Amino acid sequence: MAFPERFLEELVARNEITDVVKTYVNLSKRSGSNLFGLCPFHSEKTPSFSVSPDKQIYHCFGCGKGGGVISFIMEIENLSFPDAVHFLARRVNLEVPDDESDRQLRGRRERLLSLNREAARFFYDNLSRPQCRAVADYIAGRGISPASAKTFGLGAAPDSWSALCDEMQRRGYTKTELFDAGLAGKSSKTGNIYDFFRNRLMFPLIDVRGNVIGFSGRRITNDEKERKFVHTKETMLFNKSRFLFGLNLAKKTKLGRIILVEGNVDVITLRQAGFDNAVASLGTSLTEEQARLISNYTREVVIAYDSDKAGVAAAERAIDHLERLGVAIKVLKVPGNKDPDEYIRYNGAGAFAALLSGTGNHIEYRLSLIGDKYDLTNDQEKVAYLREVSEMLATVPSPVAREIYGNRVAELLKITPEGMQTEIKRALSRRSRERKRQLERETRPANIVQPKIRAMRYDSPVSAAAEEGVIRLLLGDPSLLRETGDLKKEDFTSEFLGKAYEYIKKRHEAHKPVSIAAMSADFTADEVSHLTLMMHKPASIAGAEKAMRDYIGVIRTEQLKKTEDLLEISRKYREIKGMEDKDV
Repeated sequence: MAFPERFLEELVARNEITDVVKTYVNLSKRSGSNLFGLCPFHSEKTPSFSVSPDKQIYHCFGCGKGGGVISFIMEIENLSFPDAVHFLARRVNLEVPDDESDRQLRGRRERLLSLNREAARFFYDNLSRPQCRAVADYIAGRGISPASAKTFGLGAAPDSWSALCDEMQRRGYTKTELFDAGLAGKSSKTGNIYDFFRNRLMFPLIDVRGNVIGFSGRRITNDEKERKFVHTKETMLFNKSRFLFGLNLAKKTKLGRIILVEGNVDVITLRQAGFDNAVASLGTSLTEEQARLISNYTREVVIAYDSDKAGVAAAERAIDHLERLGVAIKVLKVPGNKDPDEYIRYNGAGAFAALLSGTGNHIEYRLSLIGDKYDLTNDQEKVAYLREVSEMLATVPSPVAREIYGNRVAELLKITPEGMQTEIKRALSRRSRERKRQLERETRPANIVQPKIRAMRYDSPVSAAAEEGVIRLLLGDPSLLRETGDLKKEDFTSEFLGKAYEYIKKRHEAHKPVSIAAMSADFTADEVSHLTLMMHKPASIAGAEKAMRDYIGVIRTEQLKKTEDLLEISRKYREIKGMEDKDV
């Protein structure tokens, strides 16, 4: 995106990275000049997310993400580079210069948002039409009131292959726009488009800004051959792993916590019953991105997944993600393997409120799940229970909680508290040894230099380590290009590092600044993250010229070795070929 250089410089200068990051991350630790907090991009218990005010970069030593202030907003808000620039510009009341390609991209996004809004209106209006009576009856049968249907914008997709496409094209939208919005499918044989959603109850998927970014369609028949739910494919507007149904409404709750459920209808039923704090993960296990999204709005979550086997497994994964973000977790066990929607419809809102008041925390929930697996009157099973409980309690970060719940288990098993704590300590030691072995594997010389992204892996680690050194020095001081001599892009064994070298060289020759923030426009998020990691490695400013010459010496030496290896292979080939010719 061709934003003017001076504009980007001013944008980055006005959006000091620490100020921006602090609106999303609690930076509570300091190490030297760097600030640390829990990473917003992955679940963790120990802060490994670093922000450098001096270098105006961030980097997570856990997941590897990193970059400047623009790439941070791109990642955390799920925005493109141009949208992130506009986001930051609005933050500091900075006018964005007009750019034709930028206008086109924003125009395309606005067109798709407009198309989704009109599609949502089309589906909603269908509820009153005779051809969609079956969907209206289904909504009434599920106990959803007309007021709730309006609040959530529920609608009906007719049992037709082209009703929506025909109507939207009549309103001026193109076939390409319908396909790009995920509202239409395309025939592989003819190339013709067709309605993606047919004969379904439609749920508009509305983000926290109030935009309709996609749809979720539920079947209304008992035909098991059809998927129960279909969702909009991933588009420039919609990413399923970063969306929670109902969060646009639940974020306004005064109840102080969020209820996490599986289904869209659960959210609606709970809201009708007075619980305006429910969200759903579209029937899938909670992702790290969704957990982070929840943690932006609350510090307490009640997990109210279905009580079947799949729901229990999903709850375990959700607990893991949320616990690492420091969110207080409770787990609701709905009696009779019912989901919240069914329980409320048969027992009422008061009964559900009573269930909530008796909700146990996630440790008690996990203990009960483990207890259900064993016969504690059998000594052998009692020992197996003790080992599994010890392993589970070893994952609990609080020593006080480990002691309290360990003593409770000891009382249940009629063993001494000291014996129970010994088992927990053994489990903790096993986990510590495994973490140490993992760290050793990750820090072996052959692995240290390798990027985490497989597509960026280095074929020649020794040369790549020196190539990284060249780039690291140039990012700190582009004037060191004077020491690179005749070094060219083609001399780099890594295509990615060669690209970075060429980028820095061209910008320096054009008297343009070189920064991680500016590179976000021309490099992928993974590439920017690795460049940021490289900048975190120690580099001596005082000996920069000598270091540059040394790095280039390594690159040249490795080139020579490769040439000699190729010559040796060629020589041996000729020898073998000569012997074969003599035999003939």
